[in-house]
Amino acid sequence: MKQINLLGKSVGIVTTTRVQHATPAASYAHSASRKWYSDADMPDAAKTDGCTDIASQLLKNTDIDVIIGGGRKYMTPKGTKDPEYPRDYSSRGKRKDGRNLIDEWQSMKIGKVAHYVWNKTDFNAVDPETTDYLMALFEPGDLHFETERDPNMDPSIVETTEKAIRILQKNPKGFFLLVEGGRIDQAHHSGRAYMALHETVAFDYAIAKGLELTKEHETLTIVMADHSHSVTFNGYPFRGQSILGKSPLWATDVLPYTTLMYGNGPGHKITNGKRPDIRDVNTKNKDYVQLAAVPMQSATHSGEDVAVLARGPMAHLFQGVQEQNYIAHAMAYAACVGADIRHCQGQTEAHAVHTIFTNDKNGAGAACGLPALLSSLLSALLALVVLM
Repeated sequence: MKQINLLGKSVGIVTTTRVQHATPAASYAHSASRKWYSDADMPDAAKTDGCTDIASQLLKNTDIDVIIGGGRKYMTPKGTKDPEYPRDYSSRGKRKDGRNLIDEWQSMKIGKVAHYVWNKTDFNAVDPETTDYLMALFEPGDLHFETERDPNMDPSIVETTEKAIRILQKNPKGFFLLVEGGRIDQAHHSGRAYMALHETVAFDYAIAKGLELTKEHETLTIVMADHSHSVTFNGYPFRGQSILGKSPLWATDVLPYTTLMYGNGPGHKITNGKRPDIRDVNTKNKDYVQLAAVPMQSATHSGEDVAVLARGPMAHLFQGVQEQNYIAHAMAYAACVGADIRHCQGQTEAHAVHTIFTNDKNGAGAACGLPALLSSLLSALLALVVLM
């Protein structure tokens, strides 16, 4: 992101988690721990050695034009009341250094058209045609799951993606946008397949919106995952049966089981050597936790290859089985970033690289491997880069 920004291109991040979370933070921060969201999360030794928290790096490392997600409490001094949940102590500011990073961000943008918003009404009022910078933090921490989102308070990932693209695409030199559907991963960690699938559908709509707002001949779209999960399909459900339903086949213990289960996680429920009888349980409920083979407080990631989809200029670079670090180099090459840009010399038209990294899709034409279609339903990113 910084390399793209130094070339004069606009950059942005959109996420359904806190903006200081692992995936968005990886695009702008350098940290020994992914959990150093604010200075309150850092050990004293790290501060003494000169390390800084992720939230503060959000302001200083790269001039990010669009920042959308959650994470208000990591930006304000300890005890600062949250504008949406003033009576909730867990939502109050966390910073021990007394800094209000939201105020600092606004001060840094004097002379520019910059907006900070925390609710949908103010978000909708932001005109992308006249806006230079936008910071939108809709929750103290991560955003709500899509099925629990209040549409009157928080916009959808489709709406945030569209707003970000419309702001960034005004730059004639191009832009880079990373969009993450990060709560897909969090739902899987909780063993809640319903939530994971609905988060994935929401992200799929965001991808569609990104494709609608960009042009294929000048935009490279990439969809990929960073890892898979231990969720698995059980056979043999009838054709047309709900993926959240139960298999028509019963196990040898004469009990039904769901089509989707986890290799491990909080859904492990063996009592006196027996599985629970779920004949009268609504497994299609959003709060249902799938059964798991091994007891864990949080379901783990798994090791299948995950897929990469690519469409647009330089899409041919994303084929076959590759190490994951290859993706970044291929993106940089496609975006004419780096030491060797001989392939970009003589280029007369601006090309766009609109990249979607999704931790939950399998590629059609570009792949890191195909076995984990549902197993890789994780955080997802969308990135757009316009090339010169």
